[in-house]
Amino acid sequence: MPRLTPMLALVPLAAAALAAPPSVDYPTGYRKWAHVKSMAIVSDKNPLYASFGGIHHIYANPEALVAFVKGGTFPDGSVIVFDLLEAKDENGAWVEGPRKFVAVMVKNRAQYRETGGWGFEGFKGDSRTERMVTDPQQQCFSCHRSQQKNEFVYSGYRP
Repeated sequence: MPRLTPMLALVPLAAAALAAPPSVDYPTGYRKWAHVKSMAIVSDKNPLYASFGGIHHIYANPEALVAFVKGGTFPDGSVIVFDLLEAKDENGAWVEGPRKFVAVMVKNRAQYRETGGWGFEGFKGDSRTERMVTDPQQQCFSCHRSQQKNEFVYSGYRP
């Protein structure tokens, strides 16, 4: 019986590893995907200015684009990217400044059940490895939950 003790100690660690959802990868090549829309938050009059002030560009991979254009549910494999850049006023024109972050949503109902079927991640600045999300439930899904009627997605397609 003493030989099993070290093995039993590993069971909780293995269970925790199996329970954790997979990490979301950096979306290589997303700037060649369909551009869904852009917007800018340039004033503290907007309640999201502190966290999301800047120029927003939203991209969708081919799977996500179908749902954006035709409506309906986003199929597993859908990827949506939110590219946030600083907004700079240059002689009355708002232009892109340095990248603040790249946020990514990946649809996989089986892997991300706890967050509406979506995996969430943010990559700081121009980094493809420096991750920003430590608690997707609190940092991302707590706000996206309000968009349940839109499958937890804020952006709509601008034809």
